[in-house]
Parts: sequence; C-alpha cells; structure tokens
Amino acid sequence: MKQNIAIVMGGYSSEVAISIKSGIVVYNALKNTPYTPYKIHILKEKWVLVTNNNREFPIDKNDFSTHIDGEKIIFHCVFNAIHGTPGEDGKLLAYFELINLPHTSAPFYQMAVTFNKRDCLSIVKPYGIKTAASYYLDLGETIDTNAIVAKVGLPCFVKPNNAGSSYGISKVYKKELLITAIEKAYKEDSQILIEEFLDGREVSVGVIEYNGTIKVLPITEIVSENDFFDYEAKYEGKSNEITPADLKPSVEKRVIEVAQLAYKSLNMSGFSRSEFILVNDEPYFLEMNTVPGLTDESLLPQQAHQAGISLEKLFSNAIQMALK
Repeated sequence: MKQNIAIVMGGYSSEVAISIKSGIVVYNALKNTPYTPYKIHILKEKWVLVTNNNREFPIDKNDFSTHIDGEKIIFHCVFNAIHGTPGEDGKLLAYFELINLPHTSAPFYQMAVTFNKRDCLSIVKPYGIKTAASYYLDLGETIDTNAIVAKVGLPCFVKPNNAGSSYGISKVYKKELLITAIEKAYKEDSQILIEEFLDGREVSVGVIEYNGTIKVLPITEIVSENDFFDYEAKYEGKSNEITPADLKPSVEKRVIEVAQLAYKSLNMSGFSRSEFILVNDEPYFLEMNTVPGLTDESLLPQQAHQAGISLEKLFSNAIQMALK
C-alpha cells in the first residue's frame, strides 16, 4: 500500500506564491515514486486539499485528514514546502508534532530559532563562526540613526528579522535614508536587524540529511546584477549562479567546514541552505534557510543535481528520513 504524503504549501506571508510553486515541483517529482502525493494549501482563510482539477476539500485540523467523495484520506508524512510563516518558523510543525505526524523539516524549536535571524546568529557565534556587526530594533523603539551608523557603518543592510525571499530588505548608503528603509522592513515584521555591509564574494551552500548522514552539497557563488541578491536576483533571473563555485581548494574546504558546523551547532535536520560572504577568504555567516526554494531553478536543487541527486531522490530521501 502506498503511503500518502501531504505536501503543504502557501503560508501566511508574502512568500505564498513562491511556496506554491515549490510545492508543485515537489508534487510532480513524487508522482513516480512509491508515495502518493497530495497538494495541501495552508492559507490564512482556509486549509484545503487541492486536486489536479482544482477541486478543494477542507482539512480536518483535529487529525489533519480530509474526505474526498466520502472516503477519508489520512497522511503518513508531511513534506514541508512553506517558505515563511507558519512552515519555516516552526508554528505548523509544532502542531504536527502534537498530533504525532512525521514531517520533513527539523523539529519546531530548531525551525523557530533559525527563522529568527538574530537568535540564529547568537547561537553560531560562540562556535567561532564569524558574522557581520549588527543592530537590533523592536517596533515602537526609539530609532537612533547616529547609534546605528556608529555600530554598523555605511552602507548597511536593513532587513526584517523574521522574513524570507529578500522581502523588506534595503541596502542603505546614507544615514538620512535609514528611517525609510526601517519603515519598509516593519511592513514585513515587528523586529528589524541592521547589519554592516561585508564587501566580498557571496556563496550559498546546502547542507542536508541524506541517507542518514549530514551531506554538504556543492557550493554556489552568487553574482547579482542588482546591488545585492534581492527578489529580482533570486526569482527573475537577475543573477548569475555558478555551481560549483570557482574557489581555491583551501577556501572551499573552509566554507564546507563552517557550513557543517553551523548545521550541527543549530542541531538541524532535513534541508538547509546557508548564505555566506567571503571576506579575505574567510566565510561570514549571514543566515540559514530551512525551507529553501525547491523549483528546478532554485539553488538547492542546482546543488543536488551537481552532486548527482535528482529531485525525485532528493524529496524521497527527505520523506524516508522523516518516517524513520
């Protein structure tokens, strides 16, 4: 008997459309596997199973089941493809853990910590992982632009503390533009992280749990056509993504070491993709994405392909690890 896999997608943030695109890629990749995939839209207004002919069937939140034409459908595992809240910040995963339903992500606490950029950085620093100088703001706090510039310098990045896909991020060159950038970030989150600009090469590296072991995937160098790796660069082709990155062997070895250390120090499992800036060949950790983009064009699938791992194998492995 085939096991039923609920691919959850959508979410409550600005990343809804991106998440649904990722979820559909997962669904298509799993159709020819020993699993029976189902598309589940988790949206603010509804939780529904969506069929290929766009029929919708409500999800019973008591046990995360549904009924299709009188037949009850239960799920053996959840594949988490929700970027942002409530999938990437751990909220939905806490619910799955309460009802004892396996899922492909790390436990909810690890997901919550990594989604909170400030908390994530505070955990990895004691392990000797280098990070940018930063300044933190809560909504309603007095904004002291002089103190911000004294701490992080100019230019600097203003970003929502809990958000993805570069929504709400600004690169600020003048002190007079800080307030506008902060207001933009507050539209995405009530917490703001302001970081110094690190002048160096940007690399991204996937670290996953594969066949029961931690596997570091080939590194990608990101060369953005825009001022930084923003939404356009990520999703509209405004960047050159080089996989594997052309790095000196010593630098490649160091990036792999730090990426693996970050994964272990955060007690991660499942998928992750960490971002670094190389300054004088030393990797500075920016953040970790625990529900990275999963489309054919996304970085993690690119890296898996270079490692000889197809999307079918990549996604099937995640389910196998969850079920174990």
